[in-house]
Amino acid sequence: MLLMFAAVNRKRREREAPYVPTGVFLAGYVIVWAAFSLAATTGNWGLHQASLLSSMMGASTSGYLGGALLLVAGVFQWSPLKYACLTQCRTPMGFLMTSWRDGPRGALRMGLEHGAYCLGCCWALMLLLFVLGIMNLVWIAALAAFVLAEKVAPKGEWVSRATGVLMVGWGAWAIVNAAM
Repeated sequence: MLLMFAAVNRKRREREAPYVPTGVFLAGYVIVWAAFSLAATTGNWGLHQASLLSSMMGASTSGYLGGALLLVAGVFQWSPLKYACLTQCRTPMGFLMTSWRDGPRGALRMGLEHGAYCLGCCWALMLLLFVLGIMNLVWIAALAAFVLAEKVAPKGEWVSRATGVLMVGWGAWAIVNAAM
């Protein structure tokens, strides 16, 4: 998205049309993800205080918590909001063509808006790091690869749906095991 925004801006500058530094657009993304990071960090602190995360890798020590997060993420994979956000993330040129706003304020607003779409399709998956381990680089890489696959694969929505079913099953299994 950032590269596409920069390319559109470069073309506008060549035509001597109004353009804005790409960094302003990027600032919108940074604001959205910084706010989410702050919320996740606060949640991490609270879960550690409640002894629900391990001190080594930050993985859930509670089957109920892990199961609930997996259920939320799995159900969200099937939600209309997930697909609305995923559609915007999969077609950055479409977003730019339909949502372009001139000037620094416009670029910042576009960055905020598209950053919100990006967060909208990934927030539940990011919460899975509390289940898998927030410091576990293997799981971080696996989630990043999954997010990429659902955004660029020809039938990415089916990847999302299939993994949603798996997450719900895994979450239910974790909760049942915790109850035993």
